[in-house]
Amino acid sequence: MKDAFGAPQSLLVLGGTSEIGLATARRLIACRTRTVWLAGRPSPALESAAAELRGRGAYVRTVDFDALDTESHETTLGKIFTEGDIDMVLLAFGIPGDQERDEEEPLSAVRVAQTNYTGAVSAGLVCAGALQAQGHGSLVVLSSVAGERARRADFIYGSSKAGLDAFAQGLGDALHGTGVHVMVVRPGLVRSAGPDRSGAAAGTDTRGGADTRGGAAAGAPLATVPFTRAPLVTTPDAVAAAIVTGLRRRSETVWVPGALRAVMSALRHVPRPLFRRLPV
Repeated sequence: MKDAFGAPQSLLVLGGTSEIGLATARRLIACRTRTVWLAGRPSPALESAAAELRGRGAYVRTVDFDALDTESHETTLGKIFTEGDIDMVLLAFGIPGDQERDEEEPLSAVRVAQTNYTGAVSAGLVCAGALQAQGHGSLVVLSSVAGERARRADFIYGSSKAGLDAFAQGLGDALHGTGVHVMVVRPGLVRSAGPDRSGAAAGTDTRGGADTRGGAAAGAPLATVPFTRAPLVTTPDAVAAAIVTGLRRRSETVWVPGALRAVMSALRHVPRPLFRRLPV
């Protein structure tokens, strides 16, 4: 159960080496979270992440989880909830794909869609059902500003995030009044401190690079990604801070940085002929 200050005492991160996921875990541990589950494919990175969080005073366990192996989700994730209540689930896995390659290789595009949408729908429903059964908890879903409007540069990735965003909103409505809180987080460009590892946690591809979009490795030059000028560029720690604040406020939607709400509200209404020419 959450403590008297509203902080979750137990956390499950789906995408256990995601920089945003780990930054959120660090902040929550500092706020009295004591049990952390990191779900991802077995790897040195996953074990290193677990060791670091243990050094911060948390009881940390890892679990083998693959976003693409949807048939295993109910059993794998169900076992975690049999160990005790989970106060917060953070769905932090995803891949950006490679737009040019994905257009030429449909199976590659399908993998992006299956990871970012199908895998997330499966894991999200399993966790939502478990949270509802225990009568409390929060499900936090990392979406992306890329899902707000399709761009020529990354419409395959963006469409998968658009689907995830709509799913999470609908799930939140379905669970309203049950004691389960669903929060959608929409980061813009997230500049990481080092090589991004978010994909490895969910059994997905890892691509090196200094930038991340919505928690998935982008590996693209900064100039090719939208909203690159400060203050619209953010960091994993800033996203984590926004998540913690959103939990305390029981927000349903969180934009990071907050200015993106106004930016996307405007861009959503730009006529398509003009939008095609915008450098976004």
